[in-house]
Amino acid sequence: MSCADTIFIQMCEGILTHGTSTEGEKVRPKWEDGTPAYTIKQFGVVNRYDLSKEFPALTLRRTAIKTCVDELLWIWQKKSNNIHELNSHIWDEWADEEGSIGKAYGYQLGIKHLYKEGLMDQVDRVIYDLKNHPYSRRIMTNLYVHQDLHEMNLYPCAYSMTFNVTKQPDSDVLRLNAILNQRSQDVLMANNWNVCQYAVLVHMLAQVCGMQAGELVHVIADAHIYDRHIPLVKELISRETYPAPKFWLNPDVHDFYKFTKEDVRLDGYVAGPQIEHIPIAV
Repeated sequence: MSCADTIFIQMCEGILTHGTSTEGEKVRPKWEDGTPAYTIKQFGVVNRYDLSKEFPALTLRRTAIKTCVDELLWIWQKKSNNIHELNSHIWDEWADEEGSIGKAYGYQLGIKHLYKEGLMDQVDRVIYDLKNHPYSRRIMTNLYVHQDLHEMNLYPCAYSMTFNVTKQPDSDVLRLNAILNQRSQDVLMANNWNVCQYAVLVHMLAQVCGMQAGELVHVIADAHIYDRHIPLVKELISRETYPAPKFWLNPDVHDFYKFTKEDVRLDGYVAGPQIEHIPIAV
């Protein structure tokens, strides 16, 4: 069993056992048939992954690593808000007729701000500080910009990253650690997808900044399981598990803007079958 499996199973059991239900309350999401999509949820879930020991991919079912990396690079590298620049259809229902999701996600990361060192966007600022001021306590990004929320087709769920560098004991090796803050998460659909994405991001940034990946801390304000997902989750967490796969990142890439999804691989990845036809609440 991988550490990611253990964390996921414990999180789901905690939500199902100790969570609170929104049934009967006024909720925004709806199922395709128009009925309210209620959840059982838990507040303030915090999961920790030591990336120096293991890559946090679930083995209960397979996480499509190249597809989730493609979305990650669409946001963080291309800084795009147009689905025509994304090689999957996961954002289609939130895009307008021109393919835009509004002033969300990559759009916010791509806005340039004036610093004393010059004009930089949020990603460039992170890389600059990691290389030049690694012990700064101000290395972070933020996508939840209130003045632009009315022009976002979907409010950001995973909305901020805070980076922190530590030195390994008895060594000069620097470890890049990060906190991912998420206001809301559909646990069945998105949990390991987001975890794998931001684990890859930490590995990429660590490599281009001459560091090693350290710890990823995932903070979820509202971790929820939709009512129609409950039997699917119960079946999923009862499955057989396997050892964690080995993570490979192309060691020849040292420019963040040169990475592609082909520079990432999970070797020896054995996982259970996918869950087919998961209902989606919108």
